[in-house]
Amino acid sequence: MRVTVDSKKGLKTNLKVFVDKKTIEEKIGIRLAELSKTVSIKGFRPGKVPTDVLKRQFGKAVYGEVLEKILKETSAQALEEKKIKAAGQPKLDLKSYGEGKDLNYTLEIDELPSIKLHSLDAIKFTDYEVKVTEDEAKKKIDDIAKNQNNFRDKNETESAVNGDLVAFDYNATIENKNFEGGQGKNTQIVLGKDLFIKGFDKQLLGVKKNQEREVEVVLPENYPKKEFAKQKANFKCKILNVKRPETVKINEQFAKSLGAKDLKHLKELITQQIQSQYKMNLDALAKENILDQIEKLHKVDLPNNLVQQELALISQRLKKEEFEKNKKESEKIAKKRIKLGLILNELGEKNNLKVDEQELRNEIQKQVQSMPGQQKQVIEYYQKNSSATASLRGSIYEEKIINLIKKQSKQTKKTISTKEAEQIIEEHHKSHQHFEDKETDKPKKTVKTSKKTKKIRKK
Repeated sequence: MRVTVDSKKGLKTNLKVFVDKKTIEEKIGIRLAELSKTVSIKGFRPGKVPTDVLKRQFGKAVYGEVLEKILKETSAQALEEKKIKAAGQPKLDLKSYGEGKDLNYTLEIDELPSIKLHSLDAIKFTDYEVKVTEDEAKKKIDDIAKNQNNFRDKNETESAVNGDLVAFDYNATIENKNFEGGQGKNTQIVLGKDLFIKGFDKQLLGVKKNQEREVEVVLPENYPKKEFAKQKANFKCKILNVKRPETVKINEQFAKSLGAKDLKHLKELITQQIQSQYKMNLDALAKENILDQIEKLHKVDLPNNLVQQELALISQRLKKEEFEKNKKESEKIAKKRIKLGLILNELGEKNNLKVDEQELRNEIQKQVQSMPGQQKQVIEYYQKNSSATASLRGSIYEEKIINLIKKQSKQTKKTISTKEAEQIIEEHHKSHQHFEDKETDKPKKTVKTSKKTKKIRKK
């Protein structure tokens, strides 16, 4: 094999690769010898088929197989010989080839740029600790209690009011005709929340158990069956039950129902939960700030093919009109992502950072613990999806790089109130409210604990 540099411009390099016919013939001979041991041809004993017979019968197929193998092996060797790190898959162009001929082809390569890493001590960030008051913890517990959705049956003479839970069967029609999705059994809604179909709740006010009520509403724009969206529908409802909300007493029993030892322990857990959620959001802001500084600190020539690949991914997640309208912004985002990816990868390699199997297992275990009752599904998901495992490994790797940067950066520790934390998150959200928000995972605007949480997990 002979490799020469045909041309080089910026990060784009063209290589000429030559493989003599003798080498190709030798590999074809080896492959034919392998075939002779297994192939069965009428008139010849197994393993005794002459080479010329095999060539006539399988010559073209064997040549194609050998050629494919040679191209794969020699292109990798060519890159290694010229010490080229390819950014993506090189483009291969066959110039001359064929049975009994030399092989000539070219490789068009987008190279990974050489990155000069700058000192990380210029990076600054603030590590916030959020102080949660007793009153804030108490208010959160009150909110949880209010949203426990405990209801007690009303008697048949009592009418439904806002806040009551109404259970009903229904049959809906459009222009007196049944339609797909227009039937429901034991549907339950809390009046006043307007979560079923807009305007539906109001028309159930005053119903009693075992009554019938007709409700007319316009089906929403996002109705699963597009042909019925925005059409007027008539719902004939049979009221099965009406229940009033029951006030939950905040006591030791309530605390235990949420997984705490007692009320004091519940307050501690709630405090930790609030702190953890604020911490997660503020850490996300710190990470974003660090990455912005890293990106501005380094100058990197970007391989065009990687930018185009990233741009293609962005376009897939957006409507065509939206993508075309914001194409320049999309290109900016794509370039930033590729640049940061290259810098972070270089940092990882220079510092010998790796993700071992134990770290991967530990992260999967964390996900298992956060999803009680779904242990088997989570484990099977990663066992069956290599891309998901690779993505998780990449996330762990990135986090290790971020932690490395933090250790070498100038860190300021600061204790703040929840109100101050909210302000920081809010201000960040406002200042970053542009097209990129649709494409990147921004920290949430506010921190909220789930109102539907039944158990508080102990840490």
